[in-house]
Amino acid sequence: MSTHRAAAVAALRDWAAIATPARRAALIAAAWRAGETRVAALAEAAGVTRQTVYTDLRAEGIDPDDREDTMSISPLNIEGFTGELAAADAQWGAAMARWRAAHPDASRDEATTEGTRLVAVMDTTARYADVRGLLVREEAARVERDRLVHRADLCWEALSTASAWLAAHHAYVVAVDAAHTAIGRWCESAEAARARMWVCGSPRSEAAYRQIREAGHPALEEAVAALDPDPARTAAELRADLDARHQHRAALAAQTAQLARTAPAGV
Repeated sequence: MSTHRAAAVAALRDWAAIATPARRAALIAAAWRAGETRVAALAEAAGVTRQTVYTDLRAEGIDPDDREDTMSISPLNIEGFTGELAAADAQWGAAMARWRAAHPDASRDEATTEGTRLVAVMDTTARYADVRGLLVREEAARVERDRLVHRADLCWEALSTASAWLAAHHAYVVAVDAAHTAIGRWCESAEAARARMWVCGSPRSEAAYRQIREAGHPALEEAVAALDPDPARTAAELRADLDARHQHRAALAAQTAQLARTAPAGV
């Protein structure tokens, strides 16, 4: 986590409990602008619900559904290596051929050293592409998870003023089901990302990773460290929270439905 982002989250955690609602909203917004765009993490740091985080962000002029991915997928090309496993051998051969053409008098030992270096570049680039892809998918699934859980809340709120109440209630029920599905998809992507951790195991691999970073591609350490340590437990907690709210709302909706059946015509 960057120093600025960590400081903003720490300030939110330290002051949210005693801050006024307006001050809490400002602290949440500051953490968001510093790079902490995980609604669940903001809610945990502030000691509030995710719905409160959404409300506070909007009060500060931030649309929580409008955020850029921190793990961009810009194409890789490090000395001709693109991270595509199927093309790796051919790319290594082409890179080695270019080196031999540029060093016609090189000794066999020099060629062996360069070949070994290129193997490290090939392997590191392929692993980087794989891990980055998993992180991007986890992030996208997490954003969609939060969006659809929030959408269920919005659909419930819309029932208060809906003219076609049954249709609006059906939209709410569908939204709850979609939120359940999104939680499951996020859990799968988060577990896949955690299973493929990023590590550089040798000086050659570290050197290749520096090349990747110097080419403008994002570092992986922070994103890997920010992964949920127990996706299955978090998913279970999210489902339990969603189900508890839904059961309470279902009881309220049943009262409304009962009144609708027994009310005189025109009421």
